[in-house]
Amino acid sequence: MKLGIAGLPNVGKSTLFNALTKAGAQAANYPFCTIDPNVGIVPVPDKRLDVLAEMYNPEKLTPATIEFVDIAGLVRGASKGEGLGNRFLAHIREVDAIVHVVRCFEDDNITHVDGTVAPVRDMETIQMEFVLADLEVLQKRFDKASKLIKTGDKKYKEECAVLQKLLDHMQDGAPARTLDLTEEEKEIVKGFSLLTQKPIIYAANVEEDALQDVENNALVEQVKQAAAKEGAEVVVVSAKVEEELSQLEEEERALFLSELGLPSAGLDRLVEASYRLLGLISYLTAGPKEVRAWTIKKGTKAPQAAGKIHSDFEKGFIRAEIVSYDDLIECGSIAAAREKGLYRSEGKEYVIQDGDVVLFRFNV
Repeated sequence: MKLGIAGLPNVGKSTLFNALTKAGAQAANYPFCTIDPNVGIVPVPDKRLDVLAEMYNPEKLTPATIEFVDIAGLVRGASKGEGLGNRFLAHIREVDAIVHVVRCFEDDNITHVDGTVAPVRDMETIQMEFVLADLEVLQKRFDKASKLIKTGDKKYKEECAVLQKLLDHMQDGAPARTLDLTEEEKEIVKGFSLLTQKPIIYAANVEEDALQDVENNALVEQVKQAAAKEGAEVVVVSAKVEEELSQLEEEERALFLSELGLPSAGLDRLVEASYRLLGLISYLTAGPKEVRAWTIKKGTKAPQAAGKIHSDFEKGFIRAEIVSYDDLIECGSIAAAREKGLYRSEGKEYVIQDGDVVLFRFNV
């Protein structure tokens, strides 16, 4: 699963990406310093793994991961090719969800492409470019499907109806994701790869001093109000602080966060929120060789979850032996959980839950 980090130039996207991935993407004070997208694999913070590692003392500890793509800054007119816009929009079409970084800090040394800091205007600029790019795609599809209705295939009639619904809804700048669609319509829309259909999360990028009083930050409040209209989550981060944190050892990092009065790093919250946004959960496997978190979609059944480890596990699935993480920690061991009847066998129809500690039985 990929998340694209998008936004206007000079809002802190590459600085945030560098902190996320410790990858050192170029972060210069001019537009388009990121032209080809940088890609980074980021571990998903999960304290449960550390607790299980203490219990099992494994040779290896493997967290779940999520992929972030740093996409170059978009500018007004991107949908018409301004500032290499077509290329950047194509990169965004390839991701599963969008992290839209919004500038919520004043700094005379960092130029703003529109001259002033106005987060809601910036959000609207990016959204309008996405909408315009989507309208172009929809119109082309509509024209093509309209001609194919004559073939008598009813799927083209159904497609035209959905396309018309979207065109009407988006004409005034509304994103596709705010339109109520039936499950059947959603299936049709999936094939359009619409930018505004992708789930979105807003990262409000503030200066370090603002982290202590986020609740009273007027710029952040504007972002929250605008995001609430489309039911989107907002995570407040300071890209500069996160970049400094990413270069510290664990103990120094904890001390720095404590001095700032923060319970956790903004990036940890951003990764966790991104995981939720994509509808992902983790199940856990634990033993002396490895303690590991495995990423699955919420609602995945046991055989398909087993297939994440190896296709043979899914093909030859017999059963899943399961205890919830909380029950395991409370009992102290699998044996104690079994005695209390909390360690159980589940079959093919069982839907894996977040935090299930699982042992799959299979036969190939």
